[in-house]
Amino acid sequence: MARKYFGTDGIRGRVGEGPINPEFVLKLGWAAGRVLGNHPGGKVLIGKDTRISGYMFEAALEAGLAAAGVGIRMLGPMPTPGIAYLTRTLHASAGIVISASHNSHEDNGIKFFSASGSKLAEAVEEQIEQELEKPMVTVDSSRLGKAERLDDARGRYIEFCKSTIPSRLDFRGLKVVVDCAHGATYHIAPAVLDEIGAEVISIGTEPNGLNINDGFGATKPRALASSVRVNGADLGIALDGDGDRVIMVDENGQIVDGDEILFIIARSRQRNGGINGAVVGTQMSNLGLEVALRGLGIGLERVAVGDRYILERLIGEDWTLGGEPSGHVICRDRTTTGDGIVSALQVLAEINKTGKTLGQLRAGMRKYPQELINVPLGHAHAADIMTCKPVTDVVHAVEAAMGDDGRVLLRPSGTEPLIRVMVEGREADAVVARAAAIADAVRSQLSA
Repeated sequence: MARKYFGTDGIRGRVGEGPINPEFVLKLGWAAGRVLGNHPGGKVLIGKDTRISGYMFEAALEAGLAAAGVGIRMLGPMPTPGIAYLTRTLHASAGIVISASHNSHEDNGIKFFSASGSKLAEAVEEQIEQELEKPMVTVDSSRLGKAERLDDARGRYIEFCKSTIPSRLDFRGLKVVVDCAHGATYHIAPAVLDEIGAEVISIGTEPNGLNINDGFGATKPRALASSVRVNGADLGIALDGDGDRVIMVDENGQIVDGDEILFIIARSRQRNGGINGAVVGTQMSNLGLEVALRGLGIGLERVAVGDRYILERLIGEDWTLGGEPSGHVICRDRTTTGDGIVSALQVLAEINKTGKTLGQLRAGMRKYPQELINVPLGHAHAADIMTCKPVTDVVHAVEAAMGDDGRVLLRPSGTEPLIRVMVEGREADAVVARAAAIADAVRSQLSA
């Protein structure tokens, strides 16, 4: 069954436009309650980030779940991974996140976690969509769900984050800048870092409902890099609006992306008892990560772009580490989903244990130059263009010229009418020229 509403990370869109409007979200709460909340005494948790529309959708979900006869626990502003953690540890039937992650306030979305704190299986999402096609019927008033607020949600999650690194580690003397993107971690990440003993400078911690991800956070780390340099900090941590991504900045103000963070954690795990299986990346993971891991005797397995596919592979193989360059890093030996705070803490623990700076730790991996060109698709079918002989001939020629020292990725965008052309290799000038050659071949076929 093709899903009508669910994408790779829940349901997302422009606020006020279908499906992200109050009417649909009300019925979505009802449909989700019918599928996920059918356990006797089971409750569903609802948390949100800081965008202004969260109030509206929180109320709509609460009403829909109550109409389905499901009890609700309201968490208020909480990071997505915090909601996953609480869903699991409070033995809730499901967790719901109101967030559009790294998008601006004009967008919002609804994401779900199963009782185990993992993303829903596609089959369960299909069941919810089937319920959405039915007329909404409210249960008898004696069976309506009740809502209550969980007052200590923040404290519970702070303690969990701290528990993911050894309590004996002493971070006094470490100066850290943390950028919370005016998002869901604004009242949590600074507290976690302060409670482990670090000196904390906080930016992006004044949400007003409209400024989430606006000039701050993991997708815009320049403000963090500037703050690290101005304050003479040892490092910086940038989280996105819902806290499941992290990008870091070293002591020189240089950005450390998700691939480099993943490498640092993998090397740390190997040195402290070994790593279980391969590391899971995506088609966009830098070739330099693959080469660096290979030098440690660790394999890199690639999956489709999207953290849900990383997690599916990790669970299927019972492996522990995976991530994306964007900063979705999954430490499955610590938690069930991508968690920006937890991932950053693993890096801080390695700094503490080795006595090295973040800049020295990242030096073990050399990122290969990468060129990405987006070619507008128009009304053509991506598969037809990508598989036609003039395009594949150029791709094969580029691959042959680079051998094992480069990589080509040609794929359709999952969200826009584009074909993405990506080339990696050792020499930057050659990479740019080869990506341009493939993009020109794609354009020629589109115009033909």
